[in-house]
Amino acid sequence: MSAETLLFIPIPVAAFVLDMLFGDPHGLPHPVRWIGTAINHLETSCRRMDAYILPEISGGFAVLTLTTVVAWIADFLTSLEPGGIIIAVYLAYAGLALQGLVREARNVLQLLQQDEIDQARTALSMLVSRDTSQMDAEAIRRSLAETVSENFSDGFVAPFFYLMMLGIPGMWAYKTVNTFDSMWGYRTERFARLGMIAARTDDILNWIPARLSWLLLCVTGWAMRLNAGTAMSKTPAQARTMESPNAGWPMAACAWLLQGSMGGAVTYFGTVKQKPRLGPENGLWSNGRLNTLLRLAIRTGWLTAALGGIIWLI
Repeated sequence: MSAETLLFIPIPVAAFVLDMLFGDPHGLPHPVRWIGTAINHLETSCRRMDAYILPEISGGFAVLTLTTVVAWIADFLTSLEPGGIIIAVYLAYAGLALQGLVREARNVLQLLQQDEIDQARTALSMLVSRDTSQMDAEAIRRSLAETVSENFSDGFVAPFFYLMMLGIPGMWAYKTVNTFDSMWGYRTERFARLGMIAARTDDILNWIPARLSWLLLCVTGWAMRLNAGTAMSKTPAQARTMESPNAGWPMAACAWLLQGSMGGAVTYFGTVKQKPRLGPENGLWSNGRLNTLLRLAIRTGWLTAALGGIIWLI
């Protein structure tokens, strides 16, 4: 497809279609991997300054510096002539992670259906930060539902939102902050102070996308004849019980839409954490419910892309 042709296709729509066709581009250089490598180097630099400056300050400066650099590089690359439009489409495509999330989730689900519990635990551990080593099939299914629901917002709706609002540089500024949060945003001895600014900034940037995810999921759920009315009415109150100001919105929406319970005891880094219950009290996640959840995510993705394309053209 020529650059001239791409000019007449909304970049967000082109990026989404490419994501649906190919998923995460494993065989191509991926900016998130480069950002992750840079963050590891920045941690080393920040630790060297612990004797002279508060970790909160050095961590915040690291977030500001790398986010600015990444946004500038994205802006520079997409302004190149010729070829900037091709780079823009690739960066937009690489910034979306819906198909990759769904494929990994389907892999875990297939292993469960084959009673390969150990392999399912290992596959799930690639998607979550919690300890999966002692999970039974029910806990795996619940954790899978939780991570698909939460990452639908973080991995798709949020970057798509910033792509629409601020273009490629804005999308990759968000992706940089989100990568910082995924690496440093833990309340552990190692990261509680260094990652504080990263975690708070990620909370701010995800405030609108998380609530958009709730609305978009409910609209698609209504079209799929799921429990959209219940999800619309019950999600706000339950979402506010979560420690995260954002994660509960897509999670509670999916829990009520599919009538599957989320939350309860979860182990992180050797510590058991009791999470608030979302959804109905005793709703179990069957294989059928999980398959419906994955269809819900994909169809909501198409709805989001269609709305984005209309807005982009207007």
